[in-house]
Order: sequence, then C-alpha cells, then structure tokens
Amino acid sequence: MGTPPLIDDQTLQTYLEMQGWEDGARWAVYRAAADALDAIATSEVLTAKKIRTQDLSTDGPAVSAELRKQATGLRQRADDEDPDFGGVFEIIDTGHSRLEAEEWRVF
Repeated sequence: MGTPPLIDDQTLQTYLEMQGWEDGARWAVYRAAADALDAIATSEVLTAKKIRTQDLSTDGPAVSAELRKQATGLRQRADDEDPDFGGVFEIIDTGHSRLEAEEWRVF
C-alpha cells in the first residue's frame, strides 16, 4: 500500500478552479501547483521542525524553503505564459470628491 498523498484531489481541484483553469490554460496549472507547494511548505515547517538525534536528522524549515523556491519558479513560468498578465491597475473610489491637488479645508 502506498503513501497517502500530501494534498487530496478535491483540494487540488480547488486550487485549479481558483486559478481559472476552466479554459485549460497551462499557466493556471503552474499557479495551482505553486499554491499546492506553498500549502505543503507551510505544513512542513509547522510539523517537521529541525530535529537532530544520534542517528536521525530532519530539517523542516530547509525543506519548506526549497518548496517555496520551487513555487516561486512555477509562478514565474505562469507569468511568462499568461497573455493577460502584466500587472494590475485598479481605480478605487474612496467616496471623497476632491481633486488630487485640491486643498482640504475644514471650517
């Protein structure tokens, strides 16, 4: 019997859906994989501390750092392939109706 997966199929499906995989875009798969690696990295650093005994050594933080590095690489690949990626610019209406250079006076 094999080792159970670190992330179940439903969670992976959710990561894919969050990244807009409906259209089958490869960049969305890269981003979903990066999300999964980040989740595994978080779990690793929380559960597998740095431990050293006479015949055993584990380094959860080092494993976590490597997983996050791989996730960053996957996100970069996704950014390189995503035709709509180029930064985000959003205008937020604050509800104040004054011009940028207009002085604000309180009477």
